[in-house]
Amino acid sequence: MERKSEERADYRHFLTIPTRWMDNDVYGHVNNVVYYSYFDTVVNRYLIDAGALEIETSPVIGLVVETGCRYFAPITFPDRVDAGLRVARLGNSSVRYEVGLFRNDDPAPAASGHFVHVYVDRETRRPVLLPDPLRAALTPLVTGPADPA
Repeated sequence: MERKSEERADYRHFLTIPTRWMDNDVYGHVNNVVYYSYFDTVVNRYLIDAGALEIETSPVIGLVVETGCRYFAPITFPDRVDAGLRVARLGNSSVRYEVGLFRNDDPAPAASGHFVHVYVDRETRRPVLLPDPLRAALTPLVTGPADPA
């Protein structure tokens, strides 16, 4: 994913996340590990708001099996982060989420990344087909190929 070709319009959903003083590291910018918490926040907040995830009781949960991030420009407290979300691949039991982190009103992302959830039974931790409510919630975010259910 090249920063030059990425823009806000490439994402289907946004969540504004304020930076916190504690997010900065000794180098004066948001530490790389915090970017991954932004990824988790935009995805899980979307799923909860869409009624596709009940953190404590959902029988199906997503486990992260792959993740990556490319950093293009620093984010620093007190910047605002607009986390853009899209689904690049909606499979039978897995989803590839892509996230663009936009600083304040910048048109290009300060960072872009992805992670892959494999959805499993909460008790057995065995992969399962995506439940219909989850698939329905994610379908509007799809920008890449969707596998048949």
